[in-house]
Amino acid sequence: MRLKHVLLAIGLAAVWGFNFVVMEIGLRHFPPLLYAALRFALAAFPALLFVGRPGVAWRWIVGVAAAVGVGQFGLLLVGMRAGMPPGLSSLVLQTQALFVVVFAAVVLGERPGTRRIVGLAVAFAGLAIVALDFGAGGPVGAFLLCVGAAASWGLGTVIQRKAAPPDSLRFMVWVSALSAPPLLLLSLAVEGVPHLTFAWEGVASLVYVAFISTLGGFGVWGWLLKRYDASTVAPYTLLIPVFGLSSAALVTGESISPVKLLAGVLIVAGALWAGTRPRAARAYAAEAAALAAAGRASTISPTASSSCEADRNHASYAEGGR
Repeated sequence: MRLKHVLLAIGLAAVWGFNFVVMEIGLRHFPPLLYAALRFALAAFPALLFVGRPGVAWRWIVGVAAAVGVGQFGLLLVGMRAGMPPGLSSLVLQTQALFVVVFAAVVLGERPGTRRIVGLAVAFAGLAIVALDFGAGGPVGAFLLCVGAAASWGLGTVIQRKAAPPDSLRFMVWVSALSAPPLLLLSLAVEGVPHLTFAWEGVASLVYVAFISTLGGFGVWGWLLKRYDASTVAPYTLLIPVFGLSSAALVTGESISPVKLLAGVLIVAGALWAGTRPRAARAYAAEAAALAAAGRASTISPTASSSCEADRNHASYAEGGR
């Protein structure tokens, strides 16, 4: 990647990492499910009027909206309201790689391979350390909700891989549009009719997560993926918990203990090892992506096709906590 594009990718990870602190601030002013509904409603409208049709079957949009819009963000925000710190949430969400492999094996019949199993074992060890450390003094239910959010994200990743949307920004706008109504209904059913006071920081939080993190972030993400293969771009998203933990420490005073650092190293290193491919396989993936874009996917060799799928496994929704 060119230097300015590397800086752009790092900046995108910083935006998505800081997103957890912004959500923590938003939760001071909105109930979690309502906050999620407003976030996706703002991301969808008026953008929906300009992006055109989604370019994929509606069942895929419904599936991703249910898994990611409602499942991931609903569980994440409820977990954060229940006591899960924002920095730690950004770290735990990276364990979605574990669930991607599980769901891909069950739904798609994929075999993870030795490299991926080793990487996931390392990441799981980091998650276990987080669980033991946080469980000793924090609410276990909040931690489990965050793990459930990671599982929902993993399921959404598999669904999106099946959908293979041609434009990630347009796809996200439509996912947002279909996520907002069920989240609003859940909010009314669970949280009741809200009594809102629109403080400036609450409104600013919604503006950030809807326009900067969601629309702006996905726009940059799609732009980078059009210029580089997924295995080149996706590893930069592993910087998200680095920025999430550091920004939470600076803004909210969340502590970064040696135990958290160890867990973070294990989770990020394990996810990186499991999600990236050897150099030769990356070359096949780039070839497969080029052929698919040219409409000649049927000519891709089985090896190239398999490698391309593995790259998308790491890239799809790598922008977690957006």
